[in-house]
Amino acid sequence: MFSNYINGAWVEGASSIVNRSPADTEDVVGRYAQADADQVDRAIAAAAAAQPAWARSGLEERWRVLMAIGDELIARKAELGEQLSREEGKTLAEGVGEVHRSGQFFHYYAAEVLRQLGETADSVRPGVEIEVRREPVGVVAIITPWNFPMATAAWKIAPALAFGNAVVFKPANAVPASAWALTEIIARQPLPAGAFNLVMGSGAEVGERLIQSAAIQALSFTGSVETGRRVAAATAANFVRCQLEMGSKNALVVLDDADLPLAVECAVNGAFFGTGQKCTASSRLIVTEGIHDRYVQALVERIGQLKVGHPLREGVHIGPVIDEGQLARNLRYIELARAEGARLACGGERIEDERPGYYMRPALFVDTRNDMRINREEVFGPIACVIKARDYEDALTMLNDTRFGLTAGIVTRSLRHASDFKRRARTGCVMVNLPTAGTDYHVPFGGRGDSSFGPREQGQYARDFYTAVKTVYIRP
Repeated sequence: MFSNYINGAWVEGASSIVNRSPADTEDVVGRYAQADADQVDRAIAAAAAAQPAWARSGLEERWRVLMAIGDELIARKAELGEQLSREEGKTLAEGVGEVHRSGQFFHYYAAEVLRQLGETADSVRPGVEIEVRREPVGVVAIITPWNFPMATAAWKIAPALAFGNAVVFKPANAVPASAWALTEIIARQPLPAGAFNLVMGSGAEVGERLIQSAAIQALSFTGSVETGRRVAAATAANFVRCQLEMGSKNALVVLDDADLPLAVECAVNGAFFGTGQKCTASSRLIVTEGIHDRYVQALVERIGQLKVGHPLREGVHIGPVIDEGQLARNLRYIELARAEGARLACGGERIEDERPGYYMRPALFVDTRNDMRINREEVFGPIACVIKARDYEDALTMLNDTRFGLTAGIVTRSLRHASDFKRRARTGCVMVNLPTAGTDYHVPFGGRGDSSFGPREQGQYARDFYTAVKTVYIRP
């Protein structure tokens, strides 16, 4: 059994679960410990005791630790990427790529360790000098989702450790193997015992204990809007700073002057790769009427070329969805869209593979309106809807008519429209002639509206969440 990691030691859980592959429900990835409330409290206490020593560690010591973690992740990307694909269901290429990107996060924040510079200023009072310093916020709780089990953990853990914080990490219960593998790598580094802790378990017990704790100083969460609201309310009650990445309903706008093959590939990549289980997925395709019919025809033909199957099999483009519940949810939305009057152009049915798993064909709806539930609510599956727009202004209005605001994309040859779009799209990320899915690790990531709350993640902007600012006045 794979144990929790608390105060520098592997600890058996109060119970355990079996982790099965969504690509083959007979494939047992492993049995993983489940923490209880007492173990969560022990992990928080261990982190609090260890954090001052880690904060006092030398910059080169922290740099070496983060570089070593990144080096090992990249060196083992084939092995760990295969395991990630087994337990989450994304294709092998996507799994290997995610592990490689996770290593890059640790490398980037290793460099940030050595780039920490303060500020100085003269006081308005004669003879007084001012320093502005950044210090660790303290103990950081990290709660991650199942769709990027390695990368999301890495982009939260790496900056937390880089800036001298201690970490209590709770991964999604559907994907404990990737979290355990990352922990095993971190555990072999010369961190103070308790500076990093892994507590696997349910949101109802482990997650709830973390969000209600007054003994942590910050909590970073990625998950649903509904849970995010509960996290915000609970942490606010204890004056614990929180950072939330939540839902989305991203749109890709295709204008009449778009390069048609490029527009098709942007939609396929954004809407269906990763089985559509990305917060940056293109679930709304807003297409102006001059190109609409040609675009739909080309897109249907391209979707028909996509192969659904076991993610470790060569030539597969789309693996299974994460579990039976998500598959049932996807199929319910298929029927709901039909009931609303949308026309299913292709896909949308459950299919059987050689091994028992949670497979469905990618679905494309046409004749949809922006006010339909299928275009208002996050589905989180391989389902995209085409909405016809009169012109650019109509398309932009529909794009912004949502409670979410994570990513937005446009495909056009017009510099005027592209320049206007990047200013007026009310989202945190804008893509021009690119899929809405796909971001870099050295620049900020986050959205507006119900998509995000709190300081941005990634890049140098991460320090705003993981550090506290101190202003020092000095009379020499």
